[in-house]
Amino acid sequence: MTTSKPRQFYIHGITNAGKVFRPSDWAERLAGAMSSFRPGARPGAGGIGAYIGYSPYCVPQVIDHVRCVLVNEALRDIEPMAWDFVMNFARDNDLPVSEVCVLPEAPQRGD
Repeated sequence: MTTSKPRQFYIHGITNAGKVFRPSDWAERLAGAMSSFRPGARPGAGGIGAYIGYSPYCVPQVIDHVRCVLVNEALRDIEPMAWDFVMNFARDNDLPVSEVCVLPEAPQRGD
């Protein structure tokens, strides 16, 4: 049985009307709001193991000089409300969302 990897999506920082989305740090703010959703994280966990950083499920990026956020569908399994928040943010702000095209891995040759 083959398990498929979670899909990934880009939220693009140019609206469907072609305008650059503002504020200029929107991607970092959105990813920062999702930073607590990480593999193995416990709600309310802090202390010495807590650190500042982005979640691997919601990462700001710049592609072709456009701010984007890469969102991993695994976020939906961890916290459906967080997934809904991110997707509704894109919809409410008229930001295009596109699925990342992942090419299949080449078969490994036996020695």
